[in-house]
Amino acid sequence: MSEPASPLAEAVEPVTAEQADNAGTPLRVTATPAALELIEELKAEYGPVMFHQSGGCCDGSSPMCYPVGDFVTGDGDVHLGRVGGADFFISRSQFEVWKHTHIMLDVVPGRGGMFSLENGREKRFHIRSRLFTSAENAALSGACRL
Repeated sequence: MSEPASPLAEAVEPVTAEQADNAGTPLRVTATPAALELIEELKAEYGPVMFHQSGGCCDGSSPMCYPVGDFVTGDGDVHLGRVGGADFFISRSQFEVWKHTHIMLDVVPGRGGMFSLENGREKRFHIRSRLFTSAENAALSGACRL
């Protein structure tokens, strides 16, 4: 007999890294239904949006959501994938530390990052993570646009 799922596990309902793209490569970034709902809310108000995983300065390590074009990415950033139709980036130096980690975008109560679009909505984007398995790491070798 299996144990019932914890309330937290039921609340998160993630699109997991066990899902893969059309080529069978595990996804580096996914989103919970709550995050997808907030992304749609922001897109309805601001148009296309994108994310950059903050490196820990003013807004801590929060994922930051911007209108497309308001945050310029460059050679110092790595494209991890797309969630809810929004590109998700991380700095190259931070990617070196997190490259073995699956990132799941979620939403929790609280104030968003000062410059992030969800600020003032009493909910904010939050990341949850887990390490990739050895098999996932092997499948991901060379899979990011660096």
